[in-house]
Amino acid sequence: MSKAINPMLLCDFYKTVHSDMINPGMTKSMSYYTPRMSRVNRWDKVVMFGVQMFCKTWLIDYFNKYFFELTEEEVVEEYTRVLDATLGKGIYGTEKIRKLHRLGYLPIEIIALPEGTLVPVHVPMFGITNTHDDFAWLPQALESLISAEMWYPQITATVGKTYRDIVNKYYDETVEDNVPRARALGAFDFRGDMCVDAALMAGAGWCLSFLNTATVPVIPYLENIFNCDCTKEPVAFGAVSTEHFVMCSNYAVDGDEITFLRKMLTELYPNTSFSCVLDSYDYWNVIDNILPQLHDEIMAHNGCMLMRGDSGDCVEVVTKTVFKLWDQFGGTINSKGYKVLDPHVKAIYGDSITVQRCEEIFEILKNAGFACSNVALGVGSFSMHCIEEDNMLKPFTRDTFSSCIKACYAEVDGKCYPVFKNPKDGGFKKSQKGLCFVYEEDGVLKYKDEYTSENIPEGNLLVPVFRDGKMLVDYSLDEIRQKLNGGKF
Repeated sequence: MSKAINPMLLCDFYKTVHSDMINPGMTKSMSYYTPRMSRVNRWDKVVMFGVQMFCKTWLIDYFNKYFFELTEEEVVEEYTRVLDATLGKGIYGTEKIRKLHRLGYLPIEIIALPEGTLVPVHVPMFGITNTHDDFAWLPQALESLISAEMWYPQITATVGKTYRDIVNKYYDETVEDNVPRARALGAFDFRGDMCVDAALMAGAGWCLSFLNTATVPVIPYLENIFNCDCTKEPVAFGAVSTEHFVMCSNYAVDGDEITFLRKMLTELYPNTSFSCVLDSYDYWNVIDNILPQLHDEIMAHNGCMLMRGDSGDCVEVVTKTVFKLWDQFGGTINSKGYKVLDPHVKAIYGDSITVQRCEEIFEILKNAGFACSNVALGVGSFSMHCIEEDNMLKPFTRDTFSSCIKACYAEVDGKCYPVFKNPKDGGFKKSQKGLCFVYEEDGVLKYKDEYTSENIPEGNLLVPVFRDGKMLVDYSLDEIRQKLNGGKF
């Protein structure tokens, strides 16, 4: 954006007047963010992820730069300019904005479950409250911004975890235990995401379960947010790969496909693994007729050449490729009794791999006696935005888990009040009542509500992570991966 937006305008219109509507004696409010249901049959848990991203990006960096570091008049002038022209003069108040600016920090505390926790629906993931008596209106004023920023990274982290669970299942059955699982799949969603910020969120969520991604900027993004360093630890990896422009332009000059393939093997990348898209004209002609002519160069190559299809039935193409590569180049039998291709060759399919197709590919390979590590699979933007179930496409939105923030508790004139909604015909829209206590029982997260600040038990798994403009807990990427996937990378 050419001009940054006043952060107090990053809300729905009605949020600007609610401070005038609440009881004037209110000194505290607490709101909880909860996935209230799941519209995906496969999912009954959601990955808790994104609070640290939100706090550092918005509550610290953005508020400091575009609110507290500006003058009071600059902040109020922009606020009144927009609302005078839309809601009308005298409809809203500005004194709350002035008081917040004079305070010099966000009087907010966020309590949350650890990043990387698998959270059952209905259990609150985090809560937000005020730390100063004059700002009980502020937690709910931030609702729109929080909702907009939180649901997508949780979806993509859950998507990544889903694929990782599939990999774990089939690798347990067919692959040697020392083969890295975090490189079995890669994400290729950048060009199909909603915008660059969405691509960064998707990449961050994906990289909790996998290392391979085509999204280069997710590496500095993760480094900035999660205290990691790609020069010292595995944050994310890309790959050397051709594309159709490369293949087609070389064909135009050389008059054939074999010349450039030989150049890749012997001149450009003699000591580097690479993937090569082979379907610009006739994929099976390359596999059946050209690769045998390059047999000696492939076997002498100090790396792996990955054969990539990019059209047709991806399940058939990638599995059939494995079978043909075995016939041409052979391999070994691993300790679990499954065939492993010679390390100089492998099959890859770059996108179109939905969760169902991933399972189908692995099942075909297993039933044919092949280890599932013989293929590398790519997950594109479709799988970050949609899932197919019951012959329906289910697009991902905030309503996939009905994720929302609801005020559940208030203190007015020294008295504690539960705040809740319970629509007669509302079903899942019933909210918690009072303060919430999250605990673990038999390995399952549960919660109890109807507490006040005077009687909530010790040991709440919702712990303070942000207070008054500062992080209280600062998770590393490795810590979150350990929480979600046991650190098996």
